[in-house]
Amino acid sequence: MKKKTVDIITLGCSKNLVDSERLITQLAALGYNVTHDIDNPKGEICVVNTCGFIGDAKEESINMILEMGQRKTQGKLEKLYVMGCLSERYLGDLISEIPEVDHFYGKFDWTELLTELGHTYNNEIHNERYLTTPQHYAYLKISDGCNRGCAYCAIPIITGKHKSREIEDIEDEVRRLVSRGVKEFQVIAQELTYYGLDIYHRRAIAELIDRIASIPGVEWIRLHYAYPTDFPMDLLHVMRKHSNVCRYLDIALQHISDGVLSRMRRNITAQETRNLIKTIRKEVPGIEIRTTLMVGFPGETDEEFDELVDFVKWAKFERMGAFAYSEEDGTYAAEHYDDDVPAEIKDARLSKLMRIQQRISSDIQEKKIGLVMKVIIDRVEGEYYIGRTEFDSPEVDPEVLISTVSPDLEIGQFYNVKIDSADDFDLYGTVVK
Repeated sequence: MKKKTVDIITLGCSKNLVDSERLITQLAALGYNVTHDIDNPKGEICVVNTCGFIGDAKEESINMILEMGQRKTQGKLEKLYVMGCLSERYLGDLISEIPEVDHFYGKFDWTELLTELGHTYNNEIHNERYLTTPQHYAYLKISDGCNRGCAYCAIPIITGKHKSREIEDIEDEVRRLVSRGVKEFQVIAQELTYYGLDIYHRRAIAELIDRIASIPGVEWIRLHYAYPTDFPMDLLHVMRKHSNVCRYLDIALQHISDGVLSRMRRNITAQETRNLIKTIRKEVPGIEIRTTLMVGFPGETDEEFDELVDFVKWAKFERMGAFAYSEEDGTYAAEHYDDDVPAEIKDARLSKLMRIQQRISSDIQEKKIGLVMKVIIDRVEGEYYIGRTEFDSPEVDPEVLISTVSPDLEIGQFYNVKIDSADDFDLYGTVVK
């Protein structure tokens, strides 16, 4: 009997993407035809992997479920399943409000979907991954959950306590991916720097990265989602030690005002934050830092926002994202603070902060003109090969554009590229020998 086609639609972050890749692997091993994020799903079965983090993401997930539910009502779909953060967080409401869904699964029990289809989870292939990314890079999830209690964040409500994977298990996955041609690893977790405390009773992120960097074939490792409080300084030593650990760190700082940081329950001060930035730049020369900042947190005064503006001008982050505070159900902030900063003020503060960052980014990019940089080629778009330097993570960071008039370049290969020009974010270059 011919196996049916399963369409998997992934919404949200790269951690969700890894879960989808694992599910695809299990289904494919059982003989199903599996598609992922195609424009026009036509399979008999659909799985929507949802995000439940912030309002816009929740709305996108609900709209996708409703769209697929309509397909089922029209007889174009036999089974509809939902998994991920949204159903983990709002299971009861979703069951009652969207009856078209055959079954909802949470963030961690998605393996039971296989049981629903009449199969069992195959643990022997738990470290095998179907890659939805280009074949030369992969996301490497080292833990789930979070033990931090930031006032604004619903992630711990959704994912529960921090759960680290064992080092040996992660190494096994890396070796398997390298054997298939993966060269670059985006190491991800809700909170990288907490890694190991739950199973080894110590912060083990430095040891983990040291061991991954020592695996032959690993050419780039990039670190995402660090936390500033109690930052493990030995990680900086590992970054200096290994040339294949990119001089790149994604560390969400959120704010700089002591008052706001205290209300956010970040357990760090402005001075400690500034000292950390200084130490990181001193210990890893040339590092580029990505951070995320928030405006409009409850009680944020004009003076506190001005302090944040001055901090951005001082820190000169190579990569910076910002967003306006949005109240999330069940969080400490929702239960204890009034969302008292008007929307128009939030928007104005956000716009001002991003205008400042645009100028900073433009200055940083211009200083790269004339440099020869190592670039990996991701794809071809129109008249350009699109690549990245060690300072650029896929999807979220600037890119390097190289004219296709250049000699044929191979996707997934590294080239030395002279930077000829730059705009506010992207670089333009020419391959050199």
